[in-house]
Amino acid sequence: MQFRRFGILALLTVFSATAVLAKEANFDRLIVDGSGKASVTGYTSGAFSLSAIANRDRQNNPCIGYGGDETPDHIMVVKKGFPNLTVKVNTGGKDSTLVIKGPDGTIRCGDDTGSNKDASITDSDWKSGNYSIWVGSIKERQRWDYTLSVQPE
Repeated sequence: MQFRRFGILALLTVFSATAVLAKEANFDRLIVDGSGKASVTGYTSGAFSLSAIANRDRQNNPCIGYGGDETPDHIMVVKKGFPNLTVKVNTGGKDSTLVIKGPDGTIRCGDDTGSNKDASITDSDWKSGNYSIWVGSIKERQRWDYTLSVQPE
């Protein structure tokens, strides 16, 4: 009887761990296929330093802010390569940040957009594949609803 209980407990532990490990992203996927602007929603939170993903991006911009954890907030699926894309966060003007890790490990980071505190990234040479996206806040544990949008240029 003891072995049966242990076996059942072991199986439950494995299935629980597998479910946690299988979590791809905290929120919805974003599909970029060239048919126009795409958007998803989420919220910022947490105390995970986004600089743990990378200190600086390929343009030497600092990667700053705080997100929920090391699991990306979104997966952006780029169906074909794009010469230029703009990725924007809209929190209504709160101080947000953005970190994007490409399929080849390329890092892109964004903070304020001009005088607006919402983060954005406009960059070139977006290859097809899956991109991990973290949306953060400039300070720890700030919870703001946002819309994340992507526009091919």
